[in-house]
Amino acid sequence: MLTFARLTAWILVAALVFVTLAPIGMRPVLVESANLERAVAYALMGLMLTLAYPRHWLWALVAGVVLAGVLEAAQGLTASRHGRVLDFSVKAVAACVGALAAQAALLVHSRWERRRAA
Repeated sequence: MLTFARLTAWILVAALVFVTLAPIGMRPVLVESANLERAVAYALMGLMLTLAYPRHWLWALVAGVVLAGVLEAAQGLTASRHGRVLDFSVKAVAACVGALAAQAALLVHSRWERRRAA
């Protein structure tokens, strides 16, 4: 299960890098709200990073925020993209929400396992 979580997390990171830095015409549009797309993508990435590295959940949370910042800044180096503070904020908060949700789920699961074993 851990291998699946790690593979999924890194595929999500790679997809976010591609979607964020690719020309605007190559960006997939799944819903009308770009902020909703950003939030769901980064929350899922934060969730999967935390599930992939449960002992390092705080690093996963920080990595999500740093990735959001670096990619948003890197958009300034592309011809058809531009980084914005609002976009970074949506991405960073969503990555934190995903990481914290995963951490909460891990804690609940751990307590449930301890009670079941007792």
